[in-house]
Amino acid sequence: MTLELALRATEILLALAFLLQGAEHLTAAKDEQRLFLVRIVLSIFLLVGFQTPWVCLCLVVTGLMLLHRFQGPYNGGSDRMGMLVLCCLTLAHFMPTLKTQEYVFGYLALQLTLSYFIAGWVKIINPEWRRGRALQDVFRFSTYPVSESLRGWADRPRLVRVMSWAVMVFELCFPLALLTQTSLLIGLTIAASFHLANACLFGLNRFFWVWLAAYPSLLWLQDRIL
Repeated sequence: MTLELALRATEILLALAFLLQGAEHLTAAKDEQRLFLVRIVLSIFLLVGFQTPWVCLCLVVTGLMLLHRFQGPYNGGSDRMGMLVLCCLTLAHFMPTLKTQEYVFGYLALQLTLSYFIAGWVKIINPEWRRGRALQDVFRFSTYPVSESLRGWADRPRLVRVMSWAVMVFELCFPLALLTQTSLLIGLTIAASFHLANACLFGLNRFFWVWLAAYPSLLWLQDRIL
C-alpha cells in the first residue's frame, strides 16, 4: 500500500467516523449542535477530498473546541484515538518532505499497535481479568443495552474466563501480526470483529470506526518495512 493510498483511506474512514458521531448530537443543546454541525460539514469535505490539508486543520481546531466544551474527551478512548488519527493525518499533510510524512504516519501505526498491546498488558496484570471476574461484571452490571440473554453469560464463569483469556492473549500478541502481510490481515480482521462485537453487544459503536481509521497506517507500515 502506498503512502498516498493509505492517507486517503484514513481520510475516508475518519470522515465516516466523525459523521456518525456528529449525527448523535443533532438534537443536543444549541451550542453543542453548532459545533457538531461544523464538524459534519468539514467531515463531508474530508470525505470527498476537498482542500484536505486545511479541512484537517479546521477539524483539529473543532476537536479542541469540543474538548473544551466537554472538559475532556467526550467518549473517552474513542475520542482520544480520533484526535490522534486526525493530528497525525494533519501533520502528514503539512510535512515538507516524504520522509517526514512517513515518520508521522509511522508514529500512528506504532500507537495503534501499542493500543492493543497495552490494553492486553493492563488486563493480564489484573487478577480480576485473569479469573474472568472483570468480564463477568461487564455482562452483569453494564449500563449498555445488553439483552437479558447476554447478561446470562455472567452465570457461566468458565465461558467468560475463556473469553477473557482469548481477549488478553490476542491483544498481547497483536504486535506479532506485523511479521507477514497475511498475519497482519488476519490480525486486523480479528481486531475489527472484536470492535464490531463490542458495538453490537455493549453499544461501543464509536470505537469501531475510529480504530478502523487507523488501520491503513499499519497496512502501509508493514508493506514499507518488509
